[in-house]
Amino acid sequence: MTRKEDRVAGLLLAAGGGRRLGGRPKALLEHRGRPLVEHAVAALRTAGCGRVHVVLGASAEAVRERADLTGCVLVDNPDWEGGMGSSLRAGLDSLAGTGVSAALVSLVDQPGVGPEAVARVLGAYENEASLVSAAYDGVRGHPVLFGAGHWAGVAAAATGDRGARAYLKAHENSIALVECGDVAQPHDIDTRADLAHLE
Repeated sequence: MTRKEDRVAGLLLAAGGGRRLGGRPKALLEHRGRPLVEHAVAALRTAGCGRVHVVLGASAEAVRERADLTGCVLVDNPDWEGGMGSSLRAGLDSLAGTGVSAALVSLVDQPGVGPEAVARVLGAYENEASLVSAAYDGVRGHPVLFGAGHWAGVAAAATGDRGARAYLKAHENSIALVECGDVAQPHDIDTRADLAHLE
């Protein structure tokens, strides 16, 4: 019997250019002395994801040089400026043929979402039909787990900066919500004011 952790890959979307942050790539923003991308990878790993794919875009070369992403599969998204949808598609494409049955999708700019929340979402995985989302006081957020049976539909609906939003809305009744508000804070680092969430 394969362990749940081996059947679910961590998929970290880390391609954003931080347009509203003056063009500072989000992956390289510092948090506790290290780039955000390292914290996000550590959360996926600590929660139990053995395979972690990281989608890079803005300043991809600098991210490769400055962040320790040892053991991760690095996926380049040349269309990153088109928004999160293209990164989600690139990431799901990179998982084809790996034998995993689900992708646990996490965002690089949420330092308040750590391994506890990721582990709860991972724990709700059952099979390729699984559709699981973290919730904060009952409101859907990240991370989100997509069983492989959903990948084609997610990729088809992922356009612009909306990522999987349209797909999730259309399948709202199938989503298993896992409350994480007691262990995580889902704030995004989008604007200069949000930088206050970094330590």
